[in-house]
Amino acid sequence: MGDEELKQEVHQYVEDVWEDVVKDIESLVAIRSVEDMGNARPGMPYGPAPYEALSEALRIASRLGLDAHDCEGRIGYADLEGDSPKQIATIGHTDIVPEGTGWHYDPFKVTRKDGFLIGRGVLDDKGPTVLSLYAAKYFVDKVAATGRRLPYTLRCILGNNEETDMRDVEWYIENFEQPEFLFTPDADFPLICGEKGGYSATIRSGRVSDVIVDFDGGTVGNAVAGEAAAVVRASAASLPAAERIDVEEAGEGLARIVAHGIGAHASTPEGSINAIGLIVDYLLQNGLCGEGEREFLELERLVFGSTDGSTLNIAATDDLFDPLTCIGGTIRTKDGVFEQTIDSRYPKSITSDKITAEVGALCEAHHCSLTVDLDMVPFYTDPAAEGIQTLVRTYNEYTGRNDQPYTIGGGTYARHFKAGGAFGPNDPHFPMPYWVGAEHSADEGFEEAQFKRALEIYIVSIARLMELEF
Repeated sequence: MGDEELKQEVHQYVEDVWEDVVKDIESLVAIRSVEDMGNARPGMPYGPAPYEALSEALRIASRLGLDAHDCEGRIGYADLEGDSPKQIATIGHTDIVPEGTGWHYDPFKVTRKDGFLIGRGVLDDKGPTVLSLYAAKYFVDKVAATGRRLPYTLRCILGNNEETDMRDVEWYIENFEQPEFLFTPDADFPLICGEKGGYSATIRSGRVSDVIVDFDGGTVGNAVAGEAAAVVRASAASLPAAERIDVEEAGEGLARIVAHGIGAHASTPEGSINAIGLIVDYLLQNGLCGEGEREFLELERLVFGSTDGSTLNIAATDDLFDPLTCIGGTIRTKDGVFEQTIDSRYPKSITSDKITAEVGALCEAHHCSLTVDLDMVPFYTDPAAEGIQTLVRTYNEYTGRNDQPYTIGGGTYARHFKAGGAFGPNDPHFPMPYWVGAEHSADEGFEEAQFKRALEIYIVSIARLMELEF
């Protein structure tokens, strides 16, 4: 079959199955599959709801004709067996970040509006995961119609712990042979061939409770906090107004200060406004802190004083990656101690040890402590590799562009595998309207037309990968 005939057939297939695709996205979005380690148990290692979402994805895969397997609730996969046991694979995930605040639509019910789908996980990553399964279904139908098996086994890996620690894929790598080539539909087009290092840590204050009774902000560590609140010992009526700040009574002698920022993914903080940083500034400007609390807040000012790490003495860049980013993610009050998480995406020109040394020294100077929670070193794949070029060429054919592979600050499943990259479905060349949120944001959504095109690109790309020598 020639390229144009293949593309025409694939286009018709996508049109024929599209309403089924949307229904399956709806079934996954309806599950609030946020990690819940407090209720984890054997067979449900990340909690009942993530397991429910994984099980639903495996049911979809099985219904579509794939050979589906649940790996102790840790992760799943679904195969279309080929002539060779060598695999071409995709990997998506069914877990999500918490919904947070600020939604105008039900986060767990897909809303179709003006050609867009809205709901938590629509873009990250339940929608794209469903696309990967329907890409495989195209080949299931093709094999059934022709009786000719694919040259390689096609495997759809279904992750379940991507948004937190990626323990799912670490377990998978330890227990299964690696695919010859893999892509994850969990990023942007044209293709991501390298990712910065990922570093997260927790800053803990000394014991403080003089004026600030409670300080809580952010939903996850890998996102700029869009909302934050602090309860202080003060009269709300005596506190001044401020931009993006609301002040309200919180009981006798107490006031609640609520900040409204602009959230963003930790890897792309440009244009964001961190709500925790807004409250830090408000508390210091109005003297709403004791001496011990002031030390912590002054350190917080350094955390929120930049997003390139310059105020923490860790700014860095190199010829492969964009400059380092560093944001404050969540703050919580636990037993009279404040716990502030930080998230940094770093290039090859700096190490995690250097970051720890610099931030740790600032913490010590402010009588705080630092604990490293996660460190993933940078990775980089040769953009000239045949598999990478096959994907990018297919994307460019569908869009009329001449784009090249690039590197990012985010962390995807691709970094764990020997060959591959992160491949759409989001396309920065087609920005979304103001009322549609990005991944990890309120009103998360994506355009159906872009989803359809991505599905066509995935199917044609897989067909071409099957023709390569691995």
